Formats: sequence, C-alpha cells, structure tokens
Amino acid sequence: MNERQEEAEWNIADWHGKMLVDVHGEKIGKLQDIYVDVETDEPQFATVKEGFINRHLTFVPLGGINVGPNELRVAVTKEQVQTAPNIEQHGEELSQADESALYHHYELNYTPPNTESGRRLARR
Repeated sequence: MNERQEEAEWNIADWHGKMLVDVHGEKIGKLQDIYVDVETDEPQFATVKEGFINRHLTFVPLGGINVGPNELRVAVTKEQVQTAPNIEQHGEELSQADESALYHHYELNYTPPNTESGRRLARR
C-alpha cells in the first residue's frame, strides 16, 4: 500500500454514510458514528442503524477493516452484529462495562483504557 492509499484508508471523516459489509460481503448498514480509542485515537467501533420497524444503533468493531471506494468491509459476520448487545448511548463515550460487553460478544481481547470512561465518539 502506498502512502496515498494509506492516508485515504484512515481518513475516517470520509467514512460517514458508507455501507458497512460483513466478512462475507453481506450488507450490514450505513455507518453512523465512529468511536476511537481514548489513548491511541485509532478507530475501534462504528455504529450502524439496524432494523426496519424498531430501528436502533448497533456497535460494530473496526479491527481488520478493509476500506473500499464505496464500502467498508469489517472482519465480523452480519449475524454477530445482529446479536450484539444493545448499548444505550450516553453522551460521547462508552462506559467500560459497555465496552467490555462488546469486546466479549465479538470475541476480542479487551484491555480497559487508563481512563474512567471507555472509547469516545470521534469528532467529524
């Protein structure tokens, strides 16, 4: 990957509204917000709107993301996203308890940050 491709990949401001697809290419939903690690500023989770009648936001991990011109491919399945814990958003940060639940659900290694809160919403 050349420097220009890498820069485009991590320009998260351009990710808003892009389609998230799962590891198999199935559509998950349009990206709403991005939560970043409070210590590294690396993108950790995205939220997508799910459901037709009772629409709600669901958190999707961004580790191993593959950025394409029209979509973002994540390293989890659509089924994992559909069965993810329902996390209530309180302001711009996730609690460590909510973070832990998400990491456990997606079978990711969780190391709590050295702050009272968890991941925070990225500024657009």
